[in-house]
Amino acid sequence: MSNRWWEIVVKCESVQEESVFWRLEKFGCSGTATEVKVLDDEQSLELGSIDQKILIKTYIPEIDTQLLDLAALSLWLEQDAKLLEVAVPEAQWHLIDEEDWAGGWKEYWKPMEIGDRFLIYPAWETPPEDSERLILRLDPGAAFGTGTHPTTQLCLESLEMRLSGDAKHQIIADIGCGSGILALGSVLLGAKKVYAVDTDALATKTCRSNCQLNDINRDSIIVRDGSVEKLIAENETFDGIICNILADTIVELFPQLNQITHEKSWAVLSGILLTQADKIADVVEQQGWTVAALWKRKDWCCFNIRRSEY
Repeated sequence: MSNRWWEIVVKCESVQEESVFWRLEKFGCSGTATEVKVLDDEQSLELGSIDQKILIKTYIPEIDTQLLDLAALSLWLEQDAKLLEVAVPEAQWHLIDEEDWAGGWKEYWKPMEIGDRFLIYPAWETPPEDSERLILRLDPGAAFGTGTHPTTQLCLESLEMRLSGDAKHQIIADIGCGSGILALGSVLLGAKKVYAVDTDALATKTCRSNCQLNDINRDSIIVRDGSVEKLIAENETFDGIICNILADTIVELFPQLNQITHEKSWAVLSGILLTQADKIADVVEQQGWTVAALWKRKDWCCFNIRRSEY
């Protein structure tokens, strides 16, 4: 008998998208996707406006979650909404078989342009032949990183800036690689080599699959299970570091980055809520790095930092 999954669908206002996404990720959900719904009702028509809602669909194994847990999730979503002073999201869930879960969210994920150069294309759709953008094909499975989340977008845009010059000599580390979207983006922008690490074996498996999907040479993206300790073991010095992970994890691992970088190395840090920015800035400066830029999108931010002035 196949395993079953809870399919969770949350309908909320667009301003809540990031907080709901964060709550679902913290809850342990996988394969999250977003769809914009335009809902007309009598009140909005009278006001001459359109009520735009966000549908967020995600999944979690039945074995890991009981109905009581789902009830608690609904309560947390309500509390988050009250803090934002917005309407309470509508959350629904039901069980589906394992063979249905992996493809169920795909109908909501469509090709999207990010920054000036990227076009993210789902693996199950045929990409255009005449696009002037860099086409990054992706099947994230249950790993984080489809390009829909603001933190991923900020990182890709930061990479465009960092690798706009002489990228062919750049050796980069992607810590917490997830689907591999940032490692792939780096190579497509011309980076010499990327080491992609993640503590989640499912993520590294997905990253390897996406490398094959994009015809990336094995010597260009080297995937490892683990974290900074794996990068230290490689005895490599990195020109750039990418971390799109939780802020607390960045704080924990950041002191080790000086062991794998040189005096002119740069880093892109994201997965950070605006309310956590001061904490990250303090850690960065304590370790001898400089904040070159802080980019914001909705409730999230991205640090572009360097080890020294140059």
